[in-house]
Amino acid sequence: MPDTTPAPSTVLPALPALSAQAERLIELGVHETAGLSADEVRAFAAQAAAGADADGALLAVHPDRAPASALVPLLRRDGKPGFVVVDMPDVDAFAPCALELPDAPLYLVTGVVRGDHMSNWSPDEALPALTEEGRSPLVLSEGVHWVLQQPEALERNLCFMTIGSRLRKPDGTLDARTPAIWISNGTGRDGRERRNAPKVGWCWWNNRHTWLGFASTAGRRG
Repeated sequence: MPDTTPAPSTVLPALPALSAQAERLIELGVHETAGLSADEVRAFAAQAAAGADADGALLAVHPDRAPASALVPLLRRDGKPGFVVVDMPDVDAFAPCALELPDAPLYLVTGVVRGDHMSNWSPDEALPALTEEGRSPLVLSEGVHWVLQQPEALERNLCFMTIGSRLRKPDGTLDARTPAIWISNGTGRDGRERRNAPKVGWCWWNNRHTWLGFASTAGRRG
């Protein structure tokens, strides 16, 4: 069984208002990547803000419209752009697994948490626990959106996995790699120039990591 001792955690500030999140995506050009106009993004945010679950919600673009490979370089930490590890050239093939995203270009992700209490759990241990709690693991693109809007969500020794995304192999089985977002130490193939940069990499399905929680959501709606 995993260590259930609670990990030290930081209380994160509330996410910006949906209108501010919309402007952030527009500023970064995400709407253009997604084939949307700025007005469409603003209109969705305004309409969604009227919902009962809008407070603290994350505005996300469907990964079919804005894949992780297009979003990760927009991340910044210490002035350094985010990057995907070199041995994950298939990052965009990691698709939602055993969960459904809203069939819409834009949607809300509600009640997002980093899952610090599951640090040092394996994905295999964390997934059933999240399911029992009535929560759904974030997919990779949602995790990237979260850090784009709230860089504080990524801290040294308090980073997170996004196990809602998995890669299905040609034979139908799941690849043992699971995506995660953390902070580079600038070692190995990352390169010293990338020290402290946001990093998308992967971990094995059955491995535990003391610095990785399991980001999840209470729900999604289009």
